Amino acid sequence: MSMENSKFVEKFTMVAAKLGNQIHLRSLRDAFATAMPLYILAGLAVLLNNTVFTWIFTGDTLASVQYWGTTIANATLNVSGILIAAIAGYFLAVNREFNNPIAAAMISIASLLVMMPTSVSIIPEGATDPVTISGVLSYSNLGTGAMFAGVIIGLISTEFFIKVSNIEKLKVNLGDSVPPSVGKSFNVLLPVIIVLSVFGIVSALLFNIAGMNLIDLITTFIQEPLRHVSTGLWGCLILYSLGNLLWLFGIHQSVIYSSILEPLLIINITQNIAAYNAGEAIPNIINVSQVTTFGLIGGSGSTICLIIATFLIGRNKATRNVAKLSIAPGLFNINEPVIFGYPIVYNIAMAIPFILVPSLGILLSYIATSLGMISPAVSLVPWTTPPLISAFLATAGDWRAVVLQAIVIVLGVIIYMPFVKINDKVLEKQAEMVNSEE
Repeated sequence: MSMENSKFVEKFTMVAAKLGNQIHLRSLRDAFATAMPLYILAGLAVLLNNTVFTWIFTGDTLASVQYWGTTIANATLNVSGILIAAIAGYFLAVNREFNNPIAAAMISIASLLVMMPTSVSIIPEGATDPVTISGVLSYSNLGTGAMFAGVIIGLISTEFFIKVSNIEKLKVNLGDSVPPSVGKSFNVLLPVIIVLSVFGIVSALLFNIAGMNLIDLITTFIQEPLRHVSTGLWGCLILYSLGNLLWLFGIHQSVIYSSILEPLLIINITQNIAAYNAGEAIPNIINVSQVTTFGLIGGSGSTICLIIATFLIGRNKATRNVAKLSIAPGLFNINEPVIFGYPIVYNIAMAIPFILVPSLGILLSYIATSLGMISPAVSLVPWTTPPLISAFLATAGDWRAVVLQAIVIVLGVIIYMPFVKINDKVLEKQAEMVNSEE
C-alpha cells in the first residue's frame, strides 16, 4: 500500500470511528437495538392478524382472535414514540455516566407528554365529521408519527436535565439517613421542576403564538425531510454502500448503518406495519426489512453469493475452506468468518462486488415494488432470518418476493464469480512471491 493510500485509510478510519462513537448517535443506536424486539413482535402480530388468522377464522370468531394482535400493536407499535424517548434518554444518561439514568428516562417521557397537544381531533366510529376531544392522548401522537419527535425531545431533555442536575446548589441532600432511592429522588427534585417547567413554557408559547405543538413541528420540518432524503432510493444506496465500504477497512458497517440510516428505516417499517394493520396503502418502499432482505443476504456484502461462487469456481484451498466454515453462519446472515477469513478486509479484489451486489438487490427490489411486481415489506423480520424465508415473511407471504430474492442471489453469484477468479490469482501470485523470497 502506497504512503498516500495509507494516510487516506488512516484518516478515513479515524473519522469513521469518531462518527460511530459520537455519544448521541451511539445512544440512539443502543436505544433502537433495545426496542427492536418490540417492533419485531408488532410486525408478527400484524402479520398474523391480517394473513394467517384470516385464512383460518371468519366473522365474529376472526374479530375475537384479532383482538390479541390489536392489543399487541397498541402496546408496541402505537406507543413507539414514547418508548423510544424513554430508552434514548436512558442510554444517553448511561453514556454520559450520569448516576441516575432512570430519572433521565422519566424526564424524557414527561417532556414528550408536555409537548403534546391538550386536545385532539378524532372521527368517532360510524361518523364522518371529526370532533375535538380534550384530556386524552392519541396513538397518532404516541406512536410511529412521534418516533422522531421522541428521539429529539428525549435527547434534548436528557442533556438539559443532566446539566441542571450537575449544579451543586440545586441538589437537595437529605443525608445518609434516608433510603438511597429517596435520596436520589430529592437530589433531582429541583432539576426535574426546572426542566419540565421550561418545556411547559415552550409548549405554551407554541400553542398560544403559532397554534402548533413541537411534535408537529419536528415531524413536519425535520423528520419528514430527513427521512425522505436518507431513505429515498439514492440516499439509501449511498449510505448503505458507504457502510459496506467501511468493512474494507476493517470498520464495522454499523458505524454508518446503525447510527444514521437504520433508525430512519425502522420508522419507515413501523409506518408500513401500522398502515397494513389499518388496511391502508403502504407508504414506504424503502424500509429496514426491504434493505436487509434484499441487501443483506448472508450478511454485509450479500456474501452468501460469494460463498456459492467460491464453491462453483474457486480453486484456492484456503478460501474454499473458509467458504465451508462460513456456510452455516451465513445462512443466518452472520458473515464475520468471510469478512476476516476470506478476507474482505483490505482485499481490493473483493471491493467492487462487496459494495455492488447489495446495492443491486436494493435497487431491483425497489423497482419491482414500485411496479407492483412484489408486495412491499410490511413486517419487521429479524436480520438473522435465513434467505427466502425472510422475503416471504417480510412481504406478508408474497411468493413473488421469494422468487426475486432468489434472482438477486443468482445475479450476485454471477457478479462475484470473476472476482473470485481474480482473488485466486492474487493469492497465487502472493504465494509465489513469498516462496521466491525464501
